[in-house]
Amino acid sequence: MQPSCRFCAAPLEHTFVDLGSAPPCQRHLTPAELEGPEVFHPLHVRVCARCFLVQLPEVLRPEEIFGTGDYAYFSAYSDSWVAHARRFAERAIERQGLGPASRVVEIASNDGYLLQHFAARGVPVLGIEPAANCAAAARARGIPSWVEFFGEAVARRVVAEHGAPDLVVANNVLAHVPDLHDFVGGLAVLLGGGGVASLEFPHLLRLVLGNQFDTIYHEHYSYLGFGSVDELFRHHGLAIVDVEELPTHGGSLRVTARRKEFDRPAATPAVAELLERERAAGMRDLRWYQGFGERVAATRRALLGFLIAARGEGRRVAAYGAPGKGNTLLNFCGIRGDLIEYTVDRSPHKQGNYLPGSRIPIFAPERIFETRPDYVVILPWNLEAEIREQMAGIAAWGGRFVIPIPELRVVAGEVAR
Repeated sequence: MQPSCRFCAAPLEHTFVDLGSAPPCQRHLTPAELEGPEVFHPLHVRVCARCFLVQLPEVLRPEEIFGTGDYAYFSAYSDSWVAHARRFAERAIERQGLGPASRVVEIASNDGYLLQHFAARGVPVLGIEPAANCAAAARARGIPSWVEFFGEAVARRVVAEHGAPDLVVANNVLAHVPDLHDFVGGLAVLLGGGGVASLEFPHLLRLVLGNQFDTIYHEHYSYLGFGSVDELFRHHGLAIVDVEELPTHGGSLRVTARRKEFDRPAATPAVAELLERERAAGMRDLRWYQGFGERVAATRRALLGFLIAARGEGRRVAAYGAPGKGNTLLNFCGIRGDLIEYTVDRSPHKQGNYLPGSRIPIFAPERIFETRPDYVVILPWNLEAEIREQMAGIAAWGGRFVIPIPELRVVAGEVAR
């Protein structure tokens, strides 16, 4: 059965990139599960010829990814991401004059990494998080959290029980929802009292220009250009009044939106400027989306060639990180334990388990200094500077870092400048 566009319902007839099949990227295997099978699902991404929304058909339901109670991603283990959240909170408090009489709601609030900064300043908060284990970690930080998938029904409950919020934050979640209309419709309900919404999401333009195909995995249902998001929001009576370009996740957008009846002051010039830049780049033309697959295949050949040569020379290779993007990369390239011995991660929720598909074991970061590998492949390349600083000690034995995206780089084991 041919899939249809989740925004405009047109048939999806055109391939953006086909990455084969992979298991869910955050479903790490316990030692007891190593003898059992894994289910691989397609990663065949299409582009809509009518509205140009790039999307992965819903081969896995959100409940299968986030609702199992053992979701492995906890935001608080990234120092740079927590610092990013703190800066956002401080600026939002000052700009909007938020205080004890205000209310901030975060959708996909994870472990409370962001809302903790508002709560510390005396601003009442509420998190809405579908992963029960992440919500429990947030509550341990003193952050009230509902375990829910956000949509219009949940939004009506929030307004009925707490009133309309002054600020709604939804970072790195818009791409994670298969029912875009229910989600954005829910935003419109929350903003009925005149509040403001701030959303961050990876920018499709940066994904293509930066060859960031490893950010494609089953929990990312949509890959978002600004024009597509603007059209979606307008469809639900929301006006984007500002947009900022951020370096996070390889290049993200932060959009500020409110209900159209409250769209004063007028949109900043940045909104029209980015819409025009996307048009000039070709993002409203189907031809712009073609040819991406060959760039992806070239990356696979380069990384495999390097690893095979290194192992053939007797070099030891480890990796840093167990992110979703890393699992897409490893499974698409067919990399297993014969090429990368192990990976390390700061999260104790991942340590002692194995990466999905590749079944590469996950250890604490100290393992690097115990085994002294020749190369450390940085899987969360968006955190390159942070990781190189943490692991700069590999220079003591001549260790080097390997960064696979956007193109293969091998750099000395010293702090990034």
